Amino acid sequence: MDIVFQWLLLTVAVAAGWLAGRSGSGSRRSQTAISDEESVRDRLQFLFTNYSDQAVENFVQSLAVNRDTVGLHLSIGSHFRNKGETDRAILIHQNLLGRPELPARYSPQVTLELALDYMNAGLLDRAEALLHQILGDREYGREGARHLIELYQQEREWAKAADVARTLARGDADGALFKTLAYLTCEQADEALRHDDRWAAQKLVKEALEYDRACVRATLIMMTLLIRQGSFREAGRESLKVFDQNPEFGPEAIDRLMKLEHEHGDVSRLGRKLRKLYERHPSTSLLLALVESVERASGRPAAIDLLRQELELRPSVRGLLRLVELAGYEKGMTTDEGRLVSRIGHLLLANRPVYRCVECGFSGQRLHWLCPSCKQWETVRPIQGVEAE
Repeated sequence: MDIVFQWLLLTVAVAAGWLAGRSGSGSRRSQTAISDEESVRDRLQFLFTNYSDQAVENFVQSLAVNRDTVGLHLSIGSHFRNKGETDRAILIHQNLLGRPELPARYSPQVTLELALDYMNAGLLDRAEALLHQILGDREYGREGARHLIELYQQEREWAKAADVARTLARGDADGALFKTLAYLTCEQADEALRHDDRWAAQKLVKEALEYDRACVRATLIMMTLLIRQGSFREAGRESLKVFDQNPEFGPEAIDRLMKLEHEHGDVSRLGRKLRKLYERHPSTSLLLALVESVERASGRPAAIDLLRQELELRPSVRGLLRLVELAGYEKGMTTDEGRLVSRIGHLLLANRPVYRCVECGFSGQRLHWLCPSCKQWETVRPIQGVEAE
């Protein structure tokens, strides 16, 4: 314990010297302060890495709490949280918040840090209570509200998240916040649909589009509503609005449109419309839909010619597989080579990711409107390229 005590004294002494050095001015004192800050960080890192929880706790409790040292306490707590040692971070922030000498102006900041500790530890009820405490704070209220929205999203409490977001939006014209509101409202609409409450779902979809006219999910939910009402033509027109909102989600709209036409319409009559869309927003899904429409309207040879021509300009594995199938059917046989190409192609596509987040790179085979990794809305999109769209 002697060496532990010596390290504690050394670290406190260096920290005190660094804090005293901050009160000076001039370039020489500024350089000294930076050097001391690095020295403190090195010694704290050594302490955190090599000594017991009791040693660290003793150090934190022995460090004075005032306007000059609060930042050091918070840095130590953040260090532990970022390293995944959430229990230590909680201990430090609880200790700091419980110290009567903590200046009142720092209480909301420490409360926010402790709430983030609880969120990391999965203690969401405790985090929620603390975040509510600071919602009215001028400096940290907005940040607390954003974390509270994140917490409610994690718990799938969409209505509560939307309530906080609406409060936040009253003084914030941030487009990202309105997009969040739109998607939170879509989640509520989706829940209403699952309970077959079409009136509530339609009301919520319209509300979502008021928040964000470019909300793709709201349009797709509206399409589902129209199909349930038997308005198939109108549902088809609704799906095509996605290309004006965000063409990257065009494949999602086309997949739904083709399923609708197979069940309730006529694929062959889509040719002209699909061709115009493909010229503006080329993708593999659109091309395959167009090829199917041409095959139904003009025959297989015309579809093969179109597909071969487009694959020379925009090669894709899915397009190639479809060409092999069409050519085999046209000749009235399937060769061993054709079957082998088809099998290998399908194996290549079987386990590849179909969607990727444009913000953090998360990828998978299912569309997530809320990225599971970076927690942002509408950033997971169909992958572009030879093996995808």
